[in-house]
Amino acid sequence: MSESTEYDCLTYRNENINRALEALRAGKMIQIYDSDSREGETDLVIPAKAVTYKDVKWMRKDAGGLICVAVDPVASKQLRLPFMAELVREASKTSDVLGEVVEKDGDLKYDSHSSFSLWVNHRDTRTGIPDNERALTIRKIGEITERNLSGDGIHFGDEFRTPGHVALLRAAEGLLDERKGQTELSVALARMAGITPSMVVCEMLDDDNGKALSKEKAKEYGKEHGLIFLEGQEIVEAYMTWTGSE
Repeated sequence: MSESTEYDCLTYRNENINRALEALRAGKMIQIYDSDSREGETDLVIPAKAVTYKDVKWMRKDAGGLICVAVDPVASKQLRLPFMAELVREASKTSDVLGEVVEKDGDLKYDSHSSFSLWVNHRDTRTGIPDNERALTIRKIGEITERNLSGDGIHFGDEFRTPGHVALLRAAEGLLDERKGQTELSVALARMAGITPSMVVCEMLDDDNGKALSKEKAKEYGKEHGLIFLEGQEIVEAYMTWTGSE
């Protein structure tokens, strides 16, 4: 990760990246399309610390996919967030049913493994599902990520309980070197923007055909709502420049 604390958004050759970084620093929503060869999905993406109940409502109603929070790999490791598949695999030692359903090599058609970790509610929520309560949980995930990366030794369980209604995604340690999903793409952007690397992602679905919203329709939606639309490859190339690995 870059040690610079200065914003360098104007140094990128891709002005689309510059505009996206500016939007994220302002706590605004953007769109990320992973790739045609992966999920082929566009997500609404916003920094976790900036989320309000209105943003949760926006994602729930206009996107319609699963509202998840991607967490930086360094913070995930220090907070001891497990991969859900690892938990189920361990529990399967005493449960035949879990042994049958746990993720196996080759199960995913688009990647080597899932990034899902715990599903949580903040301890100050009641049921955890209303928009305002999910927004609180999401913001607190952003805050604990920031505190952890700043050296605060806070324990995750002091603030969160599971099961809950907000899905955590643990970014791969190699980030875009290892995996190029929405989890890693959004966290990479957060690092480049110099903001807390904890990002909310939600897939955009098509109400008419039951599938993921097409790239073309997602772009049209973005234009109507003033959202920056990024392709995954744009992020990969910019991140390589930022890390000096180009």
